Amino acid sequence: MPALADFAGSVRAWGGLVASRRLTSPKENLGARLTFGDGSSSFVFRETAVTEAPTSDPTLLVIQFRLAALGSQPVLHAAFRRECALHTPLFAGFSGFRTKLWIDSVETGVYRGVYEWQGGDLAGRYAARMVGLLAPFSNAGTARHQVVEGLRRDDFLLNPELAPDSIEGDWWRLAEPIRRS
Repeated sequence: MPALADFAGSVRAWGGLVASRRLTSPKENLGARLTFGDGSSSFVFRETAVTEAPTSDPTLLVIQFRLAALGSQPVLHAAFRRECALHTPLFAGFSGFRTKLWIDSVETGVYRGVYEWQGGDLAGRYAARMVGLLAPFSNAGTARHQVVEGLRRDDFLLNPELAPDSIEGDWWRLAEPIRRS
C-alpha cells in the first residue's frame, strides 16, 4: 500500500529530525485566534516546526476535519488536543514539511492544520494522504484540504488578503489577520 509506505517513511524521517534536534515546538502563536471566512474561529493549541530547512518554493496548506467520535463532548476534545502530539511522526517526516499550526474550534469541534510546505507537489501529496487517513473517522465532507503555491504561512496569517481570489471556498481562508494573545 503506497499510503502505508509514505507514513512509514515519515516516521523514519521524523526519528532523524528528533535525533538531530531539528524538530521544535515554537510558542509564539500558542493561544492565538484565527477567524475564517466561513464565520468560524479557532485557537492555536500547538505548533511544530523543522529548523534549518530552507524554503525556496513556499506553499500554504490548510487541512480541516471534524472527528465523528468526539461529537460535542468537551472532555473528549481536550483529551484529543493532548494526545495529538503522538501524531507528529505521521506528518513531520514527509518531504517538504516546514511548519504546522494545530488549530481547534471549541464551538464546532473542527480541527485545522495550517502548514508551510516546500513545494506544491509535496504538499499536495501529503494532503491527499492525510485527508485519506482522516476521512473515514470524520463527519462527512469535513476532511478536506487546500493547497496554495507561492504563499508563506506567516504571510497568510498576517495578510489574509494575499490568498488568491481564484480559489473557491471560505472554510480555509482567513477573514482577518491572526490575533496573538
